[in-house]
Amino acid sequence: DASPLRPERVRGVDLLVVRELTGGIYFGEPKFVEQTGGGRWRGVDTLEYSDGEVRRIVRLACELAAERRGRVTSVDKANVLASSQLWRRVAADEGAKHPGVALEHRLVDSAAMRLVTHASDFDVIVTGNMFGDILTDEAAVLVGSLGVLPSASLGDAGPGLFEPIHGSAPDIAGEGVANPIGAILSVAMLLRHSLKSDRGARLIEGAVERVLAAGGRTADLGGDLGTEAMTERVLEALG
Repeated sequence: DASPLRPERVRGVDLLVVRELTGGIYFGEPKFVEQTGGGRWRGVDTLEYSDGEVRRIVRLACELAAERRGRVTSVDKANVLASSQLWRRVAADEGAKHPGVALEHRLVDSAAMRLVTHASDFDVIVTGNMFGDILTDEAAVLVGSLGVLPSASLGDAGPGLFEPIHGSAPDIAGEGVANPIGAILSVAMLLRHSLKSDRGARLIEGAVERVLAAGGRTADLGGDLGTEAMTERVLEALG
């Protein structure tokens, strides 16, 4: 009931966004702002992806989808961008190597619209850095707040980094009003993806679901619980 969308728009939604984090326009070179003369300026960013970067993230998305409902939506802008044309070609090739997974392609503007109108159609979304940055914030609208959503930054080697998708919110630091659910669900992701404990992850997720179903809400969701009170309710639900 915290979602601004009608209940039928968000009923049954369970989606995972797999975002490439180390490439794309955020890290492309050259990147600069310069004066061009006559009092004019220009800014330059570079968007590029290699086949290896795309294949690695699509492979992960397919592996995760195989443990879920078996559907991957690869999001790009292949009707305009050369980097997206490569992305789509490599994604199709990698997807064909996972026969138990159905991979579809969708342009980013179409995906953004469908997230609002038919979000339950999505299972796993895989996309580049900038598109993923935008779509994950849009997905937060489905549940009513950024404070609810967890994230994991995973690599081929070493442990992952697990954290809520929202920022540090220094403007409310120390006030005890932040929603702890994103952080709590990040622990569930840690258990599932790094410690391979799906049972532990489900216990935490179930506790959060029960608290929300019982009406527990922090201020960002329209309630009056503080950070500690919400955390205590989840711990009680865990037993």
